[in-house]
Amino acid sequence: MIKYKSPEEIELMREAALVVSRTLGILAKEVKIGAIPNKLDKLAEEYIRDQGAIPGFLGLYDCPSTLLISVNQTVVHGLPNERPFEDGDVVSIDCGSILNGYYGDHAYTFEVGNVDPEIKKLLKVTKECLYKGIEQMHAGNRLGDLSFAIQNHAEKNGFGVVRELVGHGLGKSLHEDPQVPNFGRKGKGKVLKEGLVLAIEPMITQGTYRVRQLDDGWTINTVDNKAAAHFEHDVAIVKGKPEILSTFDYVYEALGIKEEK
Repeated sequence: MIKYKSPEEIELMREAALVVSRTLGILAKEVKIGAIPNKLDKLAEEYIRDQGAIPGFLGLYDCPSTLLISVNQTVVHGLPNERPFEDGDVVSIDCGSILNGYYGDHAYTFEVGNVDPEIKKLLKVTKECLYKGIEQMHAGNRLGDLSFAIQNHAEKNGFGVVRELVGHGLGKSLHEDPQVPNFGRKGKGKVLKEGLVLAIEPMITQGTYRVRQLDDGWTINTVDNKAAAHFEHDVAIVKGKPEILSTFDYVYEALGIKEEK
């Protein structure tokens, strides 16, 4: 059952989302050659708690970490470890927070050093897919319109769209209805309505869209070991239109990137 949010609840969710946005901004300064994922995880936990929030992933479904850090062929759900980042890595950092009883859930894929141009294109297109999906999140549209926009943009650029993993509704639980596939057909699926809040998160691959889970029960890799990218925003329908509750502005400021979104 979909739980639609009141304007007051959406404002509380914005605060939770911005905790994660600021955390990603802090981490952006630290993602570099030689950085240790476990140290980033500790930094994130401390920073989230300093903001008066609770790490949203830690302990949920027995998750052992504050962050999920996915490098290169790992699509999502990578567990922090002691392997230093290397030149040419791409690193997805997925982070959650709980504030005022509501979740924020937000992700960004970072470049480390000199990244292959084709992988740079993968990251660019994946972020574009995110905004293509968000553009379709208008009251009266259907979920398939959002999903199709993501899939169409990825595939026309020659990239794969993961099927087994999806976005989701967001609220007092991290995963609420509806599921939000990154592939679909226009005009199909549930009608989008005022007060809907979604975590939209394209997971796009350089090669095949097929994935496999590792023995740790968390890490999801591409089966061909080619790179993947993952970007995520929390988005609400407010006055019939999509309103992004999270922001990449803190990341862009840390990285010296000038972008309009």
